[in-house]
Amino acid sequence: MNDADALPAPFLSSTQAVAPEWIDYNGHMNVAYYTLAFDRALDELFEALGIGPTAARRDRMGPMALQSQVHYLAELLEGEPFHCEIILLDADEKRVHFIATMIAETDGRRAATYESLSMNVDLDARRGAPYPPGPAGRIRDLLAAHAGLARPQQVGRTIGIRRKG
Repeated sequence: MNDADALPAPFLSSTQAVAPEWIDYNGHMNVAYYTLAFDRALDELFEALGIGPTAARRDRMGPMALQSQVHYLAELLEGEPFHCEIILLDADEKRVHFIATMIAETDGRRAATYESLSMNVDLDARRGAPYPPGPAGRIRDLLAAHAGLARPQQVGRTIGIRRKG
């Protein structure tokens, strides 16, 4: 059994809660903090794959976001606990494409999705670089494990006003 086999499909982050300072003038979680919360959840997955903060410090390689999109689906209020479910959608020798769904733990509602493409970067050269063999294998295994999972409808959506008729 390899390390990716031990990861759930989808990957489940630890529980977070909406902090008081994350609340905006509308009385709910501010858009900037959704990104922070997703980033924290992704760091957990990246760490499990061997491409997270520990590897960045040790190997001078780490993930950098190339593109992302958030869909806000439901409000989260102060103190609400939530976790993220992450599905690896695609990967190559130096990039990962994933979607994360934020789930409110009180009632299971989907609060947001975050689709992103990240690239492994050599932190000294400041350029994209292939994943080392160990993480590359774990990424391939996780991609295979996630291949049959249902994709949220937000995957690949473009931004624009949809008109009826």
